Amino acid sequence: MTDFVLVHGAWHGGWCWRYVADRLTARGHRVFTPTLTGLGERSHLLTADVGLDTHITDIVNVIHWEELSDAVLVGHSYAGYVVSGAAEQIAGSLKAIGLLDAFLPGTDSAMIDDTTQGLRDAINAAPKTGTIALPGFPASALGCSGSDADWVDELCTPHPVKTYTDRITVTGGLESVPRKLFIRTAFPEGHLDETVARVTGQPGWEVATLSCGHDAMVADPEGLTALLETLA
Repeated sequence: MTDFVLVHGAWHGGWCWRYVADRLTARGHRVFTPTLTGLGERSHLLTADVGLDTHITDIVNVIHWEELSDAVLVGHSYAGYVVSGAAEQIAGSLKAIGLLDAFLPGTDSAMIDDTTQGLRDAINAAPKTGTIALPGFPASALGCSGSDADWVDELCTPHPVKTYTDRITVTGGLESVPRKLFIRTAFPEGHLDETVARVTGQPGWEVATLSCGHDAMVADPEGLTALLETLA
């Protein structure tokens, strides 16, 4: 039995891991799917002050209060920043990290540097418009279809702007975790391709691929579960 902590990306909530969590649980693992502050069922907590540090603390506190000591921490998309920040504090409690199409910070990085021009424009305009949260992409653009796309579109919520402008400097917490698996989907994104090239062949890193879209936890839960279980 392994403890998995699955961290969702922007606009989503812990709900998006339902298909994967059910499969991991059925295989004897214990699964935590926290929702980051200001999103999903915690959307009522959205304020202008919810930033990257808030979300990092959300995950550090799950590890601490659930008393996890040998866990697998998984981050999707934006949550690459969250997982990287959390690993700076709780790397000793982790035996592996899984990264699903995840953006990874370098020195003095912010998600605004890794996102689309449209989102950058919206973020830069936010101080003038008073916007504190960003609308997301349609689920169809993330690789979901049919009733799954309807489900994702219904449950996604605006994402706190400050999490995209807060900068982070990492000092090796993530790198110190013994095993790291980067899972790349068929979603076209240059920054993610650059990350794959950066980690390929590096000590402790493995790279795997899935032929589905960005929201692999919805589009291919069986394939994703199988890859995550290799970290158990």
